[in-house]
Amino acid sequence: MAMRAFSRWRVRSLSHSILRLISSPTSEASSRLPSAAAPQLRLRPFGRPYHDGRPRGPLWRGKKLIGKEALFVILGLKRFKDDDEKLQKFIRSHVLRLLKMDMIAVLNELERQEEVDLALTIFKVIQGESWYKPDVYLYKDLIVALAKRKKMEQAMEVWGSLKGEGLFPDSQTYAEVIRGFLRHGSPADAMNIYEDMKSSPEPPEELPFRILLKGLLPHPLLRNRVKQDFEEMFPDRHVYDPPEEIFGLQ
Repeated sequence: MAMRAFSRWRVRSLSHSILRLISSPTSEASSRLPSAAAPQLRLRPFGRPYHDGRPRGPLWRGKKLIGKEALFVILGLKRFKDDDEKLQKFIRSHVLRLLKMDMIAVLNELERQEEVDLALTIFKVIQGESWYKPDVYLYKDLIVALAKRKKMEQAMEVWGSLKGEGLFPDSQTYAEVIRGFLRHGSPADAMNIYEDMKSSPEPPEELPFRILLKGLLPHPLLRNRVKQDFEEMFPDRHVYDPPEEIFGLQ
């Protein structure tokens, strides 16, 4: 009887020890693991959050639409833009090897960054490519970018190339070029663009008229001509005539 009781006690104590050894690492590991309810974003002592390891969003707008080679070309063009010799060498070694879509992406990104001189250079490179076909939208974006930067001579150079290839600007292009000339202090050039717009095969829209009516306030004779045309084309629209003394008109 004593031997049986002793053997049962040894078996019970041994099994208890084994269970304790098995369960202790899991309990310690579980104590180290964060609970499911704990937030993933913890605060440092000064309350500044740190990254939890998940992927971030793109740091540059439109980055996913531009390839690595196009990004490298944009950086290189901006780096050598003040050195014409290095710029031409970079164009021959890197720009000319780009695919069609990458080259157009470079042009669009330079226009977005208002690097209009570089954009004009890339546009001329594109015109020399074998796959190039006249596209009014390529012209439009470049002319609008040049006009916004008050580069009116370059804008009219591109404008002449557009007309030479048998293309016609749309209403937005007319509006931006007219606005550019008015900002540049050249109402006569703005009126020349306006006369060209009236002879365009596409019917003009209201926006270019509104820009001229506002920009020609110091020139009442020119403004009256535009106002008469506007009232004939848009009889249901109203033209606001501010008091003359506000603008110093006599």
